[in-house]
Amino acid sequence: MTAVTEAPGRPKPDTQVGIVDCDTHNTWNDLSELRPFVAERWHRLLDEFGPGHYAGGGYPRFWGDAADTAPDSGRKSGSDVAFMGRNHLDRYGIAYCVLIPSNPVTGMQNLDFAAALARAINDWQAAEWLDREPRMRSSIAVPTEDPDAAVAEIRRLGDDRRFVQVQFSGRPREPMGRRRYWPIYEACAELDLPVMSHAFGSCGNPITGTGWASYYIEDHVGPAISVQANITSLIMEGVFERFPTLRFVSVENGFAWAPALRWRMDNAWTLLRHEVPHVRRPPSEYFDEHVYLATQPVEEPEKREYFGQMLDQYPGFVDRLLFSSDYPHWDGDTPARAVPLLRDKDARDKVLRQNARRLYRLP
Repeated sequence: MTAVTEAPGRPKPDTQVGIVDCDTHNTWNDLSELRPFVAERWHRLLDEFGPGHYAGGGYPRFWGDAADTAPDSGRKSGSDVAFMGRNHLDRYGIAYCVLIPSNPVTGMQNLDFAAALARAINDWQAAEWLDREPRMRSSIAVPTEDPDAAVAEIRRLGDDRRFVQVQFSGRPREPMGRRRYWPIYEACAELDLPVMSHAFGSCGNPITGTGWASYYIEDHVGPAISVQANITSLIMEGVFERFPTLRFVSVENGFAWAPALRWRMDNAWTLLRHEVPHVRRPPSEYFDEHVYLATQPVEEPEKREYFGQMLDQYPGFVDRLLFSSDYPHWDGDTPARAVPLLRDKDARDKVLRQNARRLYRLP
């Protein structure tokens, strides 16, 4: 595998493609690293409050990052670009990884501060990560609850194709199909940038449909429920009819629920389609054309044949499934671990390489 240094802009087609990891988490070692990228007016607020908390309840994670992801430098896991290159990209033959940074801005109530931090996170990524490691691509952090500011940030970075998608939290303030978010989708469609929803986060609303959960285990299981609600909203509100080229990426939400969701939406639409005349086709068709799913966390049924049966229930599954490691988190997966039950060589190649290359326009 070879890599070349490239200037900002569309990647050049002279990198041999190996595995593509669609969920690699980078972070700062401490907040001082963001300071050079934040306007001076925000320095005191950054020092006093920091960006580390979202509105609403949070649950302590009793397990941290994987032990073997701690850098030799003594920095936090996920904060050392050179170590990540050796420990993750070199180690597993990863030609490209898509960074999903620590992004607290989606849950912030101070929208001006959120916009300033989003810009800082993106500039920090470009300078400290993308400029230093040509195998890395990244997600654009945006203040999703301030669509005008989010669109401005998307358009500011839209020509730098090292940024390959726009990042939402798993639980925005409203269901993702609501029209308040449509300006973001319009900008993404114009610039050919997928919208990515990553598990967890909150914007002040409870993380379940009936209130706040008691335990972290409930929060840990919950993302699969949240993303199904958001996909249903995107389809039923007519987002994919309005923006037919828009692509949606679900990351760290699992994927075994997809066949059942497709069935349920189609059955409901058959009976209630008069309520949503803008949904012109069965919902499963929109799902199959617009939704991509990342592998982590991989569902591992008790019997191997159950996994194959799930794939049979959704024939296009392997064309929409992306390898994701969730590096450096404790429950992450290696490439071998991510698709252990995919026995077909061509299917494995699609999941580990081809699907992400097509989605993100990688050479």
